[in-house]
Amino acid sequence: MKLSDLVQPLGIECNSDINITALNSLDEATPSQITFLENKKYIHLLKQTKAAAVLVQEQFKDEVPNGTVALVCDSPYINLAKLSKSFAPKIVDLDGADPVIGLDCTIMPNVSIGKNTTIGDNCTILDGVVIGSNVTIGSNTIIYANVSIYRDCTIGDDCIIHAGTVIGSDGFGFAPTNDGKYIKIYQNGNVTIGNDVEIGSNTSIDRAAFSSTVIEDGVRIDNLVHIAHNCQIGKGCIITGQCGFAGSSVLKQYVVVGAQSGVAGHLEIAPFTTISAKSGVTKTIKEPNKQWAGFPLFEHRSWLRLQGKIAKLIK
Repeated sequence: MKLSDLVQPLGIECNSDINITALNSLDEATPSQITFLENKKYIHLLKQTKAAAVLVQEQFKDEVPNGTVALVCDSPYINLAKLSKSFAPKIVDLDGADPVIGLDCTIMPNVSIGKNTTIGDNCTILDGVVIGSNVTIGSNTIIYANVSIYRDCTIGDDCIIHAGTVIGSDGFGFAPTNDGKYIKIYQNGNVTIGNDVEIGSNTSIDRAAFSSTVIEDGVRIDNLVHIAHNCQIGKGCIITGQCGFAGSSVLKQYVVVGAQSGVAGHLEIAPFTTISAKSGVTKTIKEPNKQWAGFPLFEHRSWLRLQGKIAKLIK
């Protein structure tokens, strides 16, 4: 779509006819995409963006790089939400190629598979599974009953996905207005799952707002886990039951997260970190190979000493 046509309904003045293909973040946007700046703490990314255009407030327009169109507005986040609908794919594709199924697959009769989807060799897909359009599933993968895989997602080889799990549902994205309404931010990314990943039952992994939510090779995810949009779960991580990860949280390789723990958004957890059960991670963890516990988070030994002192106070 032409940029001028795209932003005209928003009341933003723009004479550029550059073709826009998608929305994206400041650091990943390409010269055919729109991005936005809402929070000034990301102004360093604004100065480096390669986007075709950026939604930005008046006070930051001079920070927009040469070659990028400044779309000046009062509420960049709300306008991004309004634009996101223009790029949302169809919920169901009625046209397209029939699914391509590999050799020696076992697929139950009441499985639904969308257009332009590819399934590798020796896969087993049980009753009630729904697979959307443009999905890719590798070889030797087992998908148990009533799993839902939304459109455009990718699953690698040798994976196991247990019953009731949902992959690629919309991330929780809404822009609040001044009058108390919430405008949906359409989640136009996908979920990418690597090889040799096992996901427990009734787990939800949200699709990205832009780009991908990523689960790397060798990850093990327990039952009743929620992984929000744009999270990145590194190679070999272990996530146990009832954990929750807010949007854009990043786990480096071989992190272990104990049951009922929570991780706030836009944080990074260093490699080989262990998070004890019922912990709350609210700050980035930079040092690898350490164990943490509690809320607020302490190094594990310090947390044990604290609990000992509290027990003595009670006595």
